[in-house]
Amino acid sequence: MLRYLLLWFPMLLIAILNGALRDLGYKRAFDELRAQQLSTLTLLLFFTLYIGFVLNRLPPASGVQAAWIGVLWLVLTLAFEFGFGRYQGRSWPQLLADYHVLRGRLWLLIPLWVALAPYLFYKLAQR
Repeated sequence: MLRYLLLWFPMLLIAILNGALRDLGYKRAFDELRAQQLSTLTLLLFFTLYIGFVLNRLPPASGVQAAWIGVLWLVLTLAFEFGFGRYQGRSWPQLLADYHVLRGRLWLLIPLWVALAPYLFYKLAQR
């Protein structure tokens, strides 16, 4: 599992670069909500490509291991997101606002995909 822990760190870099793309590109063309929505969708695409590549090269030994990889990546993702957000001085309501789907926020899809993708890719590879 150590290798899968280490393989989470490039996802952090991908997310940071995606955020830069949003800040330097999408925000100039769209309002805040639309820029965040587009950024969420592009990050889902980038994560899909990365996770597919990684799990094709280093496939989990079992469905159980794939599920645990998803849990590990979910915990790391949420710990970083909330830990770094709090470090930046953001309040809990500010941090949780991105998860409010009824207000058009799609960010909830990111941790869900990070958690489910390893198992789904494992199952696809078994076909």
